[in-house]
Amino acid sequence: MMKDDVLIKVENVSKKFSKNLKKSLYYGLMDVFGGVIGSTKTRALRGDEFWAVKEVSFEVKRGECLGLIGHNGAGKSTLLKMLNGLIKPDAGKITMHGKVGALIELGAGFNPILSGRENIYNNAAVIGFTKKEIDAKFDSIVEFAEIGEFLDMPVQNYSSGMKVRLGFAIAAQMQPDVLIIDEVLAVGDLGFKIKCMNTIQQLLKNTAVIFVSHAMTQVTTVCTKIILMNKGQIEFEGNDIGAGVEKYFLKFESNEQQIISSKNISLIKAKLFSENTSDNEGSLSIDYGDSVELKFDLQVDQSVKNLKFRLGIFNIEYRLVAEVDSEQINFIAKNSNEGVVSVTMKIDHLYLRSGKYSFHLHVSDADKNERILRQSDIVSFVVRHSLTAGADMILPSAWIDNLKNNSSENNTMTNTQINGK
Repeated sequence: MMKDDVLIKVENVSKKFSKNLKKSLYYGLMDVFGGVIGSTKTRALRGDEFWAVKEVSFEVKRGECLGLIGHNGAGKSTLLKMLNGLIKPDAGKITMHGKVGALIELGAGFNPILSGRENIYNNAAVIGFTKKEIDAKFDSIVEFAEIGEFLDMPVQNYSSGMKVRLGFAIAAQMQPDVLIIDEVLAVGDLGFKIKCMNTIQQLLKNTAVIFVSHAMTQVTTVCTKIILMNKGQIEFEGNDIGAGVEKYFLKFESNEQQIISSKNISLIKAKLFSENTSDNEGSLSIDYGDSVELKFDLQVDQSVKNLKFRLGIFNIEYRLVAEVDSEQINFIAKNSNEGVVSVTMKIDHLYLRSGKYSFHLHVSDADKNERILRQSDIVSFVVRHSLTAGADMILPSAWIDNLKNNSSENNTMTNTQINGK
């Protein structure tokens, strides 16, 4: 096969399930009988049935990595099970070429009572490799999985991280034509995840990969095209990874607010402004690099005279990516006679990659240096897609071509990516 060969072809695939167990078994028997007599008619939904996947079509060529994303219940797992042959579609056609390696469930395909050594041979044989081919790759599988001292221990005694390492090592080191990975890389330590990402990049020279993950940093790092699924259907498809990820983030509801206060203090209102603010599917959207202003008003007990503030910016994974602190510039807000404090915080340029974020507010009594209010998600916003990046922050930087003589042509602004931890 050539490099641009289509290894995965999905044509108008649909799958329905019943919410009722008894009806599901009954419908299953009906469908089996229909298959025996050769009925290929696509049936309409029956009582308690719903489409888990409906009319999905796409292709993946050798050398491509398709990022399959969507929230829980979007139909990703059902689609992967059909791709892996575990269940049959009710309509449509799936064509897979070559040897297929799949990691769609933690420990799937392992016999728990057999040792790691025995499971290596079993799993690789299921993919379609001969004993001679497995022998040639055996040492590299064990080395990659880092389970040498536990090789002859029953897999049922392995930790979840060990199972993932072994499963990925078998699937990757045997270098299948098609590799399907479903969220299993969420388990395990950081070092192994990095090794897996690097391995996927190497496999892409000769493999078609379908990569399912809720970790958008992993998706933007390894994927060359993306599909966003919603309620069993494709909502977005294309090579613009950032645009697909942005639509994914827009579907998140704001986190439930948490308020912890030690005195009579409350947030009256908070509003975010920017030079390019717009409303996108109910979420405030800004552009990468925009100047922003956050205005908030507080009702504060008269016993508190002076206040200082810290604002944290959290991403959708509830991880702190940036902070601003009024103490950094010795700013103190004074309480008014009416017990109202109104403050505006300005950031000249907010260099965050595309995604959904929220501001969390900490207020302290400046005189006693004690926190009196902590409130999460006082306002949320979306950074519109600009540059595809796996990092939390994209910093502006100057680049110089030392071989050019004209200095006016040298200083071209571009971006450096750094990970905010």
